[in-house]
Amino acid sequence: MAAAATRPGLRLALWGTVAAIVLIAAAVLIPALTGWNVRVKSFPPLHAEWAPRVGPGTPLAVLLGVAGVIWGPRLASSLRWGRLLLLAFAASALWLFALATVDGLDGIGTILDHRYEYLGTAREVDDFGATLREYIERIPYAHEDNWPVHIAGHPPGALLFFVVLVRMGLGSALAAGFVVLLLGATTVVAVLITLRALGAADLARRAAPFLVFTPAAIWVAVSGDGMFMAVAAWGICLLALATRAGGVARIAWSVGAGLLLGYCVMLSYGLPLLGVLAVAVLVAGRSWIPLPIAAVSAIAVVGAFAVFGFAWWEAFPVLQQRYWDGVASRRPPGYWLWGNIAAFAVSAGPAIGAAFAAVGAWAIRGPRERRQVPELRTESGRGWEPRTIVLLLCAAGVLMVLLADLSNMSRAEVERIWLPFVPWITIGLALFDERARRWLLAVQVVAAIIVQSLLQTGW
Repeated sequence: MAAAATRPGLRLALWGTVAAIVLIAAAVLIPALTGWNVRVKSFPPLHAEWAPRVGPGTPLAVLLGVAGVIWGPRLASSLRWGRLLLLAFAASALWLFALATVDGLDGIGTILDHRYEYLGTAREVDDFGATLREYIERIPYAHEDNWPVHIAGHPPGALLFFVVLVRMGLGSALAAGFVVLLLGATTVVAVLITLRALGAADLARRAAPFLVFTPAAIWVAVSGDGMFMAVAAWGICLLALATRAGGVARIAWSVGAGLLLGYCVMLSYGLPLLGVLAVAVLVAGRSWIPLPIAAVSAIAVVGAFAVFGFAWWEAFPVLQQRYWDGVASRRPPGYWLWGNIAAFAVSAGPAIGAAFAAVGAWAIRGPRERRQVPELRTESGRGWEPRTIVLLLCAAGVLMVLLADLSNMSRAEVERIWLPFVPWITIGLALFDERARRWLLAVQVVAAIIVQSLLQTGW
């Protein structure tokens, strides 16, 4: 059977993971051995400092990680669906909390309170309309009152989120940190629902432990990009639901998907790349009907910001100029073109190399096998075979990362910037057999604890 033929094995998992580890090692060692100044903190390819430590969250992280490896796959396969979603959210929130509190409670909110971040500016905003009208002119370094780094580097949707938190009385570093943490923990729920809606429920269960115990949790818990990741995941989830619904429900899901994905465009200049994933979802769901509805809704969000003073298409060239006037001009492309992928492998975990390898093997072997069995359908006969669904989404994730890398707009810091892409490649680890999945999960848990215990990531 073609389904069996495309099942990646232990050897592929091993080679993919080893390749990721070798890439990470090269990205760390080459600057250290050659003196190559790649213009980040002391531990490239991450924006991080060497800072070995043990903190209050360390024992909890170790206990959760061990429990996840031993019992996670069994619980994911046996629990009723609703209970699985609740457990996945709770476990994800605890994992985020444990890793963050290796630095105590300061590990949750302090980074969001940094002068480069959103909270300080959000507390000063008393007229968001006026902020939108002056937003673009304050992006360049030349402006006497230019925006802090993250405000200038993102559309105003990110700032608006934190302005709302401040207005709700959640503007302290710790309160905002917990909000971001809890929102980030919902990502796993959105991804699982997406897979189930598209007809890959069993593979969703296999993916659940990987989505929960991701090393990316180190950055999700403490950065605005963790919130971006959750908004993106829910937008894609609603789009998947729209492909399976009919009538009014389809319209409602499509509108919701468009609003969330449109807001993603206003969160980060890199998130229009989610269009690649949206197309993959529509292909997997075998329905293009949600596309025009979602597209109009997304355009309405972008248009609303433009009406009130911020036109995305006018801001992006200004941001590009600031980026090239600043640190990007000093970060060598000869390193960061591949160093970015190494940083992503640290954030997503070394096992992500196995998912890349699975997509590569599918791309090579898949066309031949599809010619042999033209229709790879589910048992119900209404859609793609589940492994093909996961491979489509995983391939879209890989393509988003490659396009982001080739755009040359993210030299370094992608361990945070590319968080919205992480879950969609991580699901590729569900394709491996039980033995491979067990040790791949162990690799992810160990990597997360080591990185958080040895490095001060600064995000």
